[in-house]
Amino acid sequence: METWQHLLGDSITTLEQLRHRLGCDDTALGQVIANFPLRINPYFANLIQSPGDPIWRQVVPDLAELHDDVCPADPLGEEQLSPVPNLVHKYPDRVLFLVSGSCAAYCRFCTRKRMVGSRDMCIGTANLRAGYAYLRDHPEVREVLLSGGDPLLLADEVIGEILSSLRAIPSIEVIRIGTRVPSVLPMRVTARLTDILRQHHPLYINTHFNHPMEITEEAARACAMLADAGIPLGCQTVLLRGVNDDAGTIAQLMTMLLRIRVKPYYLFQADLTRGTNHFRTHSSVGIAIMKRLYGHISGMAIPTLALDAPGGKGKIPLTPSYIVQSGDELRFTNFRGEPCTYPEAGEAV
Repeated sequence: METWQHLLGDSITTLEQLRHRLGCDDTALGQVIANFPLRINPYFANLIQSPGDPIWRQVVPDLAELHDDVCPADPLGEEQLSPVPNLVHKYPDRVLFLVSGSCAAYCRFCTRKRMVGSRDMCIGTANLRAGYAYLRDHPEVREVLLSGGDPLLLADEVIGEILSSLRAIPSIEVIRIGTRVPSVLPMRVTARLTDILRQHHPLYINTHFNHPMEITEEAARACAMLADAGIPLGCQTVLLRGVNDDAGTIAQLMTMLLRIRVKPYYLFQADLTRGTNHFRTHSSVGIAIMKRLYGHISGMAIPTLALDAPGGKGKIPLTPSYIVQSGDELRFTNFRGEPCTYPEAGEAV
């Protein structure tokens, strides 16, 4: 049986491999790859059923990536919010700590596609130490989100060292890991890895599934191993044109996630990232999808539709409006569009 390291080493990373293994004959794609790195590991490549399908669109380069100059290089203003390299302090009590520069597959819609997989995101011991020092000097930070790249692509020993270093800082109460490994390379989740992770509770993992085709037996097994280690799992899905921008697909995905013990967390409006504009939908699309979910699938399966505001302004929920009028009584409609009233109490704030 091939190890996850062997699978990763056998990834498609060049135009020639893309032509040979997936039949992409457009030589102009070489320019896309030169600007935005390519990696499709064999496991995820095998999920592709036909050119242009939802898996293909997420990882196979597209010439549209070169004709998108309407978006900023750093859409979320992370660099201006970094007091030390690779640590983003946007919210008062929590930080984003970038600890890995690579992923098991390079998503074509990635917020950090300008950096991930390139020399611009080389993270070493000095960067990590600077981050730890900042956290020790800022005890108001109680929560750390590890991201990158993908933290779970690091060696087991390195993951253990990072978690132990964070746990040695008294003010750090909660650690979260953002990873797409359960979806794109689920065999990376091993017994040894879960043994390391379970030593650092409270620890949470937010993973990333975008389409029901990604929920395979291997993915379900990986999520079960993490859940059995006592790790609560959430999912941050991105709304992507041509991949999942319809209510039926999102409803199926969210209910399937519950079956593999992953709680839908966010459905994100796609970020304003250079090279990804062809994935963006009008904001009304996501709001309409949410209206189709409420009351029709379990509340446990309903994510929060959110937009990460440009320039580092933070996450904003995009909630469908059901309120018709407020006053002495609240007038609203339910998920069927039926009018409802609720008598108010006390004074409005």
